[in-house]
Amino acid sequence: MSAAPIRVGLVDDHAVVRFGYRRLLELEGLSVALEAGDAESAYAALGRHARLPVDVLIVDLALPGHSGLALLRRVRGRWPDARVLIFTMHDDAGTVTQCLRAGAAGFVTKSSDPELLIDAVRQVARGQVALSPDIAALTDGARTAPHAGLGTREFDVLNALLDGHGVEAIALRLRLSPKTVANYQTTIRQKLGVVSAMGLLQYARQHGLRH
Repeated sequence: MSAAPIRVGLVDDHAVVRFGYRRLLELEGLSVALEAGDAESAYAALGRHARLPVDVLIVDLALPGHSGLALLRRVRGRWPDARVLIFTMHDDAGTVTQCLRAGAAGFVTKSSDPELLIDAVRQVARGQVALSPDIAALTDGARTAPHAGLGTREFDVLNALLDGHGVEAIALRLRLSPKTVANYQTTIRQKLGVVSAMGLLQYARQHGLRH
Protein backbone atom coordinates (compact mmCIF):
# COMPACT_ATOMS: atom_id res chain seq x y z
CA MET A 1 0.00 0.00 0.00
CA SER A 2 1.52 3.33 -1.08
CA ALA A 3 1.99 6.15 1.43
CA ALA A 4 -0.41 9.09 1.35
CA PRO A 5 0.96 12.07 -0.59
CA ILE A 6 2.42 14.99 1.30
CA ARG A 7 -0.28 17.64 1.78
CA VAL A 8 0.93 21.14 0.94
CA GLY A 9 -0.49 24.60 1.54
CA LEU A 10 0.49 27.49 -0.76
CA VAL A 11 0.33 31.11 0.45
CA ASP A 12 1.34 33.63 -2.22
CA ASP A 13 -0.47 36.77 -3.35
CA HIS A 14 0.07 36.09 -7.07
CA ALA A 15 -2.52 33.69 -8.48
CA VAL A 16 -0.37 32.88 -11.52
CA VAL A 17 2.56 31.97 -9.26
CA ARG A 18 0.33 29.74 -7.15
CA PHE A 19 -1.00 28.03 -10.27
CA GLY A 20 2.49 27.34 -11.58
CA TYR A 21 3.80 25.94 -8.33
CA ARG A 22 0.64 23.92 -7.74
CA ARG A 23 1.18 22.23 -11.10
CA LEU A 24 4.84 21.62 -10.26
CA LEU A 25 4.01 20.10 -6.88
CA GLU A 26 1.22 17.92 -8.25
CA LEU A 27 3.43 16.62 -11.06
CA GLU A 28 5.85 15.46 -8.36
CA GLY A 29 3.11 13.53 -6.56
CA LEU A 30 2.40 16.08 -3.84
CA SER A 31 -1.13 17.16 -2.91
CA VAL A 32 -2.00 20.88 -2.71
CA ALA A 33 -4.65 20.92 0.00
CA LEU A 34 -4.88 24.67 0.59
CA GLU A 35 -4.24 27.91 -1.31
CA ALA A 36 -4.45 31.52 -0.12
CA GLY A 37 -3.41 34.94 -1.36
CA ASP A 38 -2.88 36.63 2.01
CA ALA A 39 -2.08 35.85 5.62
CA GLU A 40 -5.57 36.40 7.02
CA SER A 41 -7.35 34.10 4.59
CA ALA A 42 -4.63 31.46 5.00
CA TYR A 43 -4.97 31.49 8.78
CA ALA A 44 -8.77 31.39 8.54
CA ALA A 45 -8.65 28.43 6.14
CA LEU A 46 -6.29 26.52 8.44
CA GLY A 47 -8.46 27.27 11.45
CA ARG A 48 -11.59 25.77 9.89
CA HIS A 49 -10.14 22.32 10.51
CA ALA A 50 -9.92 20.47 13.84
CA ARG A 51 -6.39 19.41 12.92
CA LEU A 52 -3.86 21.17 10.71
CA PRO A 53 -4.91 20.17 7.16
CA VAL A 54 -1.43 20.35 5.62
CA ASP A 55 1.90 18.65 6.27
CA VAL A 56 3.93 21.59 4.92
CA LEU A 57 2.81 25.21 4.57
CA ILE A 58 4.73 27.16 1.89
CA VAL A 59 4.64 30.88 2.66
CA ASP A 60 5.87 33.92 0.75
CA LEU A 61 7.05 36.79 2.95
CA ALA A 62 5.68 39.64 0.82
CA LEU A 63 1.93 39.37 1.39
CA PRO A 64 -0.71 42.11 1.44
CA GLY A 65 -1.71 43.14 4.95
CA HIS A 66 0.13 40.99 7.49
CA SER A 67 3.46 39.64 6.30
CA GLY A 68 4.44 36.04 5.79
CA LEU A 69 6.64 36.35 8.89
CA ALA A 70 3.60 37.42 10.92
CA LEU A 71 1.67 34.43 9.55
CA LEU A 72 4.56 32.12 10.45
CA ARG A 73 4.50 33.33 14.06
CA ARG A 74 0.73 33.07 14.28
CA VAL A 75 0.62 29.55 12.85
CA ARG A 76 3.45 28.33 15.07
CA GLY A 77 1.78 29.94 18.07
CA ARG A 78 -1.42 27.95 17.53
CA TRP A 79 0.12 24.77 16.05
CA PRO A 80 3.63 24.41 17.55
CA ASP A 81 4.37 21.37 15.38
CA ALA A 82 3.41 23.11 12.12
CA ARG A 83 6.08 22.82 9.43
CA VAL A 84 6.39 26.11 7.56
CA LEU A 85 8.66 26.55 4.55
CA ILE A 86 9.46 30.14 3.57
CA PHE A 87 9.60 30.60 -0.21
CA THR A 88 10.40 34.17 -1.20
CA MET A 89 12.50 36.64 -3.18
CA HIS A 90 13.95 38.04 0.08
CA ASP A 91 17.43 36.65 0.63
CA ASP A 92 19.12 38.84 3.24
CA ALA A 93 20.72 37.31 6.30
CA GLY A 94 18.65 39.22 8.84
CA THR A 95 15.36 38.09 7.34
CA VAL A 96 16.53 34.48 7.29
CA THR A 97 17.52 34.75 10.95
CA GLN A 98 14.16 36.20 11.94
CA CYS A 99 12.27 33.45 10.12
CA LEU A 100 14.33 30.66 11.64
CA ARG A 101 13.94 32.20 15.09
CA ALA A 102 10.18 32.29 14.54
CA GLY A 103 10.17 28.56 13.83
CA ALA A 104 10.45 28.22 10.05
CA ALA A 105 11.47 24.70 9.08
CA GLY A 106 13.04 25.85 5.83
CA PHE A 107 13.91 28.84 3.67
CA VAL A 108 14.15 28.66 -0.13
CA THR A 109 14.53 31.59 -2.50
CA LYS A 110 12.43 31.90 -5.64
CA SER A 111 15.61 32.14 -7.70
CA SER A 112 16.34 28.49 -6.82
CA ASP A 113 15.80 25.63 -9.26
CA PRO A 114 12.27 24.15 -9.03
CA GLU A 115 13.75 20.83 -7.95
CA LEU A 116 15.12 22.51 -4.82
CA LEU A 117 11.62 23.50 -3.76
CA ILE A 118 10.37 19.94 -4.20
CA ASP A 119 13.32 18.56 -2.24
CA ALA A 120 12.80 21.16 0.49
CA VAL A 121 9.11 20.24 0.86
CA ARG A 122 10.03 16.59 1.28
CA GLN A 123 12.79 17.38 3.77
CA VAL A 124 10.52 19.60 5.85
CA ALA A 125 7.77 16.97 5.79
CA ARG A 126 10.31 14.51 7.27
CA GLY A 127 11.03 16.92 10.10
CA GLN A 128 14.33 18.21 8.69
CA VAL A 129 15.47 21.81 8.16
CA ALA A 130 15.80 22.76 4.49
CA LEU A 131 17.81 25.74 3.23
CA SER A 132 18.57 26.50 -0.40
CA PRO A 133 22.35 26.77 -1.01
CA ASP A 134 22.31 30.55 -1.33
CA ILE A 135 20.54 30.84 2.04
CA ALA A 136 22.82 28.32 3.75
CA ALA A 137 25.78 30.46 2.71
CA LEU A 138 24.22 33.47 4.44
CA THR A 139 23.64 31.98 7.86
CA ASP A 140 27.12 32.76 9.21
CA GLY A 141 26.81 36.38 8.12
CA ALA A 142 23.38 36.61 9.72
CA ARG A 143 24.97 36.47 13.14
CA THR A 144 26.89 39.71 12.60
CA ALA A 145 24.35 41.82 10.69
CA PRO A 146 23.14 44.62 13.02
CA HIS A 147 19.47 44.08 12.12
CA ALA A 148 19.77 40.40 13.08
CA GLY A 149 19.85 41.62 16.69
CA LEU A 150 16.42 43.24 16.46
CA GLY A 151 13.55 41.74 18.40
CA THR A 152 10.63 40.26 16.48
CA ARG A 153 8.38 43.29 16.99
CA GLU A 154 11.23 45.65 16.08
CA PHE A 155 11.75 43.70 12.87
CA ASP A 156 8.03 44.00 12.04
CA VAL A 157 8.20 47.77 12.56
CA LEU A 158 11.41 48.01 10.50
CA ASN A 159 9.81 46.24 7.55
CA ALA A 160 6.73 48.46 7.76
CA LEU A 161 8.91 51.58 7.83
CA LEU A 162 10.84 50.34 4.79
CA ASP A 163 7.53 49.76 3.02
CA GLY A 164 6.85 53.48 3.44
CA HIS A 165 4.22 53.33 6.19
CA GLY A 166 4.00 56.10 8.79
CA VAL A 167 3.76 55.66 12.55
CA GLU A 168 -0.06 55.87 12.66
CA ALA A 169 -0.49 53.34 9.84
CA ILE A 170 2.01 50.95 11.44
CA ALA A 171 0.25 51.23 14.79
CA LEU A 172 -3.05 50.27 13.15
CA ARG A 173 -1.47 47.46 11.14
CA LEU A 174 0.38 45.90 14.09
CA ARG A 175 -2.28 46.73 16.69
CA LEU A 176 0.06 48.85 18.75
CA SER A 177 -0.21 52.39 20.09
CA PRO A 178 1.43 55.16 18.01
CA LYS A 179 3.66 55.96 21.01
CA THR A 180 4.89 52.35 21.12
CA VAL A 181 5.65 52.37 17.39
CA ALA A 182 7.51 55.69 17.75
CA ASN A 183 9.58 54.18 20.58
CA TYR A 184 10.35 51.14 18.42
CA GLN A 185 11.41 53.44 15.59
CA THR A 186 13.85 55.24 17.89
CA THR A 187 15.27 51.96 19.22
CA ILE A 188 15.67 50.54 15.71
CA ARG A 189 17.59 53.57 14.53
CA GLN A 190 19.88 53.37 17.55
CA LYS A 191 20.59 49.68 17.03
CA LEU A 192 21.27 50.14 13.31
CA GLY A 193 23.33 53.28 13.83
CA VAL A 194 21.21 55.61 11.69
CA VAL A 195 19.63 58.94 12.58
CA SER A 196 17.01 59.51 9.89
CA ALA A 197 14.49 57.85 7.57
CA MET A 198 16.95 58.33 4.69
CA GLY A 199 19.69 56.65 6.71
CA LEU A 200 17.33 53.74 7.37
CA LEU A 201 16.70 53.33 3.63
CA GLN A 202 20.41 53.50 2.87
CA TYR A 203 21.08 50.84 5.52
CA ALA A 204 18.36 48.64 4.03
CA ARG A 205 19.90 48.86 0.53
CA GLN A 206 23.41 48.18 1.81
CA HIS A 207 22.26 45.05 3.64
CA GLY A 208 19.92 43.73 0.95
CA LEU A 209 16.70 44.42 2.85
CA ARG A 210 15.40 46.51 -0.02
CA HIS A 211 16.59 47.02 -3.61
